[in-house]
Amino acid sequence: MIQKSIANVWHDKTIAETLQRLNTSVYGLDVSEVKRRRKLAGQNELPRAKKLTHLAIFFSQFKNTLVYILLIAAFISFFLGEHIDAYVILFAIFINVIVGYVQENKAQQALAELQSVVVPKALVIRQGSKRLIVANNLVPGDIIVLQAGSLIPADARLLEAHDLEMEEAALTGESAPVAKQIKKLLPGKALADRTNMVYMGTLVSHGVGLAVVTGIGIHTEIGQIAQMLSDTKDEPTPLQLKLKKFSRKLGFIILGICGVIFVIGIWQELDIIFMFNTAVAIAVAAIPEGLVVAVTVILAIGMQRVLKHKALVKKLIAAETLGSTTVICTDKTGTLTLGEMRVVKVVAFDKVWDVVSDFKKNFTALHDIMNTLKIATICNDAEFDQLGQPLGSATEKALLLIGSQMGLSRQRLETKTPRLVEIPFDSVYKFMATINKLNSKRKIVYVKGAPEYLLSQAVAYEKNGIHKKLDKAARQKIKQSISNLTKQQLRVIAVGYREVSMQTAIDVDNALDKLVWVGLLAMKDPLRHDSSATIAAVAQAGVRTVMITGDNRETAKSIGAELGLSTSDDAILEGAQLLELNDKQLAKIVKNISIYARVTPRDKLRIVKAWQSHGDVVAMTGDGINDAPALKQADIGVAVGSGTDVTKATADLVLLNNNYSALVAAVEQGRVIYDNIKKVVVYLLSDSFSEVLLIMGSLILGWPLPLLPAQILWINLVTDGFPHMALTLEDEEKEIMSEPPQEREKPILDTERNILIFTISTVTAIASLFIFQFYYKVYHDIDLARTVVFASLGIDSLLYVFSCRSLRHSIFNKQLFSNKYLLGAVGLGLLVQLVALYTPFFQKVLRTVPLGLDEWLVVIGLAMVVIVLIELIKWAFIIKRSHRLKAGD
Repeated sequence: MIQKSIANVWHDKTIAETLQRLNTSVYGLDVSEVKRRRKLAGQNELPRAKKLTHLAIFFSQFKNTLVYILLIAAFISFFLGEHIDAYVILFAIFINVIVGYVQENKAQQALAELQSVVVPKALVIRQGSKRLIVANNLVPGDIIVLQAGSLIPADARLLEAHDLEMEEAALTGESAPVAKQIKKLLPGKALADRTNMVYMGTLVSHGVGLAVVTGIGIHTEIGQIAQMLSDTKDEPTPLQLKLKKFSRKLGFIILGICGVIFVIGIWQELDIIFMFNTAVAIAVAAIPEGLVVAVTVILAIGMQRVLKHKALVKKLIAAETLGSTTVICTDKTGTLTLGEMRVVKVVAFDKVWDVVSDFKKNFTALHDIMNTLKIATICNDAEFDQLGQPLGSATEKALLLIGSQMGLSRQRLETKTPRLVEIPFDSVYKFMATINKLNSKRKIVYVKGAPEYLLSQAVAYEKNGIHKKLDKAARQKIKQSISNLTKQQLRVIAVGYREVSMQTAIDVDNALDKLVWVGLLAMKDPLRHDSSATIAAVAQAGVRTVMITGDNRETAKSIGAELGLSTSDDAILEGAQLLELNDKQLAKIVKNISIYARVTPRDKLRIVKAWQSHGDVVAMTGDGINDAPALKQADIGVAVGSGTDVTKATADLVLLNNNYSALVAAVEQGRVIYDNIKKVVVYLLSDSFSEVLLIMGSLILGWPLPLLPAQILWINLVTDGFPHMALTLEDEEKEIMSEPPQEREKPILDTERNILIFTISTVTAIASLFIFQFYYKVYHDIDLARTVVFASLGIDSLLYVFSCRSLRHSIFNKQLFSNKYLLGAVGLGLLVQLVALYTPFFQKVLRTVPLGLDEWLVVIGLAMVVIVLIELIKWAFIIKRSHRLKAGD
């Protein structure tokens, strides 16, 4: 019982049954019994996720198939005695690892600053006296004292509740404060409806109470969520899977090429050892050494661009995932909404003030509206702290805030009419009253409470500062106002007052006698200012939004309508209905549902899995502990900065300033990342395969090698190194957010890009073979022939990089100077190519000779031919896409 009390349900037990089963009393446990129970139950703490060490972050950068291929290439180069090649490849790996390590380490440090380090305390009764202890030392059967502002340290059954309200949004998703009571409930109640229970991690927003601990640590509701977290495995991101498939495919192609070259050499009766070394050297040359660094740099740049929009990407590889996302499952409370109550409407008989649309209008001149706000401000126990933040219950904080926004101050009001005494709110009589001094002979009773109850006691109402008799018609009008507001799922509070002589005694029984009705204040947890616009923006990008909340169906429907989500009956599913569906049934209907209400953490997890079963890339956003398992299961988890530490630790992306619109920037940058990766892949593979096909062709024809290994390495890492890194800095193209997300199974290289790579490689290789043969046969100078080919391939790649900047637009429609880094990189690449041709040292190392004007015309001519060919292919693709769009495909 003591060890696994969470396995037992306590809300359907009486107080006496609960105390008996836990073998305790309202006087608490004695010291010896506490020690005995702690040995059985352990500490009241949840397992903490291990923080990644610097070493772990460093070595995690090696978990990449491309890195594995490069390491193998470096090893083979060492084996063949090509030490320079090996060192260059290892340097590329080193740069990749360092960039990734620095970015992820910075993200982890930023997250650590977000997470508070607080040792929670608990006020307990032991051996009949109150003691403040570290919450970790609680045991089942302990009696805990609850006060406004207290964080609940364990799951507990209430023994006493006096005007007790809890904020349970972090656990249940319920946005409104939950009123608590002590009576036994029927079995089978949902977690959010267990009003005689309090749970670890929730907050006392108002009132006081007493409770007996029923579960600690892992045996609490939050503990069960922690267990779900540990049971949910981290899955590779879509980009990781695509890069892995791409790397494997590339590896097989290179092995195939090696095999073909080796067989050709043997067929031509060349030396086996020579052919093996040649085949391996070509394989090393075929590997785009710069790709792994480029991918890391692209991710790091995307990470920094997202950070400018106040969104922190924790893992480098996750920076792209939102760009591939097809559906965003989002928690409501604290994510789409502010997570706190705000007054949205004030009604004073026939006057209605909409706080959002009418705020700038001069309503201070309307006596009844201002009097309603005045009473709500003065009949209030909330107050501002030194930082200007309101403290108190959710309802009273909302009333204090709206009064303050309209220039009302409780302190100034009480200076004029000092508070004499207060009748605190109680759920039995449903109102709160303050008695304030008007003058030496008169005092005034300010009242706020349940509208129906105050209306039943009122005898008059105020209109334009004048008292009028509350006749049947007026009463009906007020009832209609109450009904209209409650139908909008608003929390409604009524205010009124009465004046009495200083000698009149006021108590609960007569406080509402001859009450003057003044007005109504309607509250809700409002949407963040950017929620609707964000959902519309991601929808434009082809990303579906699904709202998941712990609120009831009607509240969820009301918020969904504001957000522009489908609110038809068959588009809303409640937790109880979801429970009746197995996983296959849920997967079958999941795409029809836009809103989920009254859901549990396990429900959220199932919803995410159901979407993933269709191949969708799923993002989950949330702020509460109840969101954590779903955040971990999702392809990318997004937490708001004000969320719980557990949520932020689980998420891949943290919205630092709670700005939901940062999601749009994250989606956009994710797409830019993927787009730029594809551009770099096309550029590098076109170059590498041109060289491979050139070597292969020369072997088939029985010619000498048209390029030396050192020349190949120079082109790949030096000449091309600058442009392909500048290509990583390309900005977004304007169409990127109007295109659908990339499919999970779609490879990095689609048909269009494969055609482009094949065409560039084949044409360049064939042209280079003709150039080599011409200069070799005519001038009988192998070094001159190789130098012309070397220069042609280098200059060719320096120029067609401009065509690789976009597959959506012609080179002539793309602003030439928009990427200044690329212009500088091409200039630098040209400079090092000239250095290779005209400086004695590099002429000796690379076996090059100076070229004359005739040779340069040939070199530039080949580059122009390749660019024209690329642009013709792109033009054909653009026309084809245009026809598809017109046909509605």
